Amino acid sequence: MAVEELQSIIKRCQILEEQDFKEEDFGLFQLAGQRCIDEGHIDQLLEIIQNEKNKVIVKNMGWNLVGPVVRSLLRNEKEDDKRKCHFLLLDLLVKLCNPKELLLGLLELIEEPSGKQISQIILLLLQPLQTVIQKLRNNKAYSVGLALSTLWSQLSLLPVPYSKEQIQADDYGLCQCCKALIEFTKPFVEYVIDNKENSMENEKLKDEILKFCLKSLKCPLLTAQFLEQSEEAGDDPLKCFASEIIGFLSAIGYPFPKMIFNHGRKKKIWDYLEFEEEEDKQLSDSMASLAYLVFVQGISIDQLPMVLSPSYLLQFNMGHIEVLLQRTEESVFSKGLDLLENGLLRIEDNSLLHQYLEIKSFLTVPQKTQNKWFTGPQLISLLDLVLVLPEGAETDLLQNSDRIMASLNLLRYLVIKDNEKDNQTGLWTELEKIENNFLKPLHTGLNMSKAHYEAEIKNSQEVQKSKDHCSLNVGREEIPNMPPEMQLKVLHSALFTFDLIESVLARVEELIETKTKSTSEENMG
Repeated sequence: MAVEELQSIIKRCQILEEQDFKEEDFGLFQLAGQRCIDEGHIDQLLEIIQNEKNKVIVKNMGWNLVGPVVRSLLRNEKEDDKRKCHFLLLDLLVKLCNPKELLLGLLELIEEPSGKQISQIILLLLQPLQTVIQKLRNNKAYSVGLALSTLWSQLSLLPVPYSKEQIQADDYGLCQCCKALIEFTKPFVEYVIDNKENSMENEKLKDEILKFCLKSLKCPLLTAQFLEQSEEAGDDPLKCFASEIIGFLSAIGYPFPKMIFNHGRKKKIWDYLEFEEEEDKQLSDSMASLAYLVFVQGISIDQLPMVLSPSYLLQFNMGHIEVLLQRTEESVFSKGLDLLENGLLRIEDNSLLHQYLEIKSFLTVPQKTQNKWFTGPQLISLLDLVLVLPEGAETDLLQNSDRIMASLNLLRYLVIKDNEKDNQTGLWTELEKIENNFLKPLHTGLNMSKAHYEAEIKNSQEVQKSKDHCSLNVGREEIPNMPPEMQLKVLHSALFTFDLIESVLARVEELIETKTKSTSEENMG
């Protein structure tokens, strides 16, 4: 019935000129076409759309069917046969329909969903959207800007994955969307590169790409947590996205030194851009995010002029550090600390001139240790992640020695700085939990590890007497065919590490005992 109804409408419109189509005709065409899709008459609908006689009708009215096709695709995710026909229908509509109407229709569809459906619809429509924009003859820059702005607005609603597990699971599809969005944007970046005659349209397109890159530096990249510098880092989708965004900036004429070294000056490189008020507020966050990505994550740092002194880089970055430390999100605040550490580690001791104290940011940044993350419940939530052994007493202490030493030194610092009576950090309230989850298991683990390695030393010495080679277990790794003298060096080195951990642990416990004893004596007095 739906097919016959659609054919009847088409037959009536075939005798009309394009300009004589009425609003009623558009509505009836859409209703009948949607019924065909809902009732599964895709093959008949394909025949109607492919019919050369219906070319003008499909061009003007067919874009109304994109919505029903897309919604049907989302409903039938697991039915492969149906999906093939639906994709064929979508491709035909994109190919044959008025691109201007299609663009608006596709963007409306992208704006509709919420939650996990946001990524589904974006991944579904990015390729059709790119094709439609490529077909437009006029105002391409405006269309690209509108598309990128709409896509980014929806993307910014998705939660940013924080842990390695969340990044790998990508439940809301943000990582997939970031990757797809790069592929969507590349042809427009290449268009800017290939058309260097500086036409007005090309300059507008460059501006739209610049705005998108700046927005992306703010969201999701400002709050994104990146994987540690390791083999896994190459598989970090958000770091890859950051790399591509910084690459886009360079490609369109805004390499990062030009961007971040000009930010804050009276005549900035983007003064001529027509930013909306909210976009303008994002610039400081975007530039701070860019500074973090370059100096801490090392993205495109080879573009940095080698003549810049460490003190100049620190001075330059202090403004960005201040921006990051003003934020309350732990992921952003920690970026500020990382960027500050990165700058300070480049500086030799006693090498900063006293004139730097006249710079406002050099005074205000240190005052940020007063941030709420360093006291009370917020700090305790962070300590819960740090003051713990992953596998209790069974933890491989040698493999985790750097982490354990850092944790012990942090605890030592907090005990020294905070008195039990003041308890500004909240540490003393949680002391029993820290002892049970960290200090006591560490004692047990050290005793077990030292006993194991002392036994290995004894065994290695006996082997050395027999002038033979054997395999050696270091941590949980087996190292075969190691000469006995080399074995002894490795084993003694491991024991030295355990002794070092044990000495810091003893110092921490001594400080805790001294502080608690002092408090109890004050109370008795």
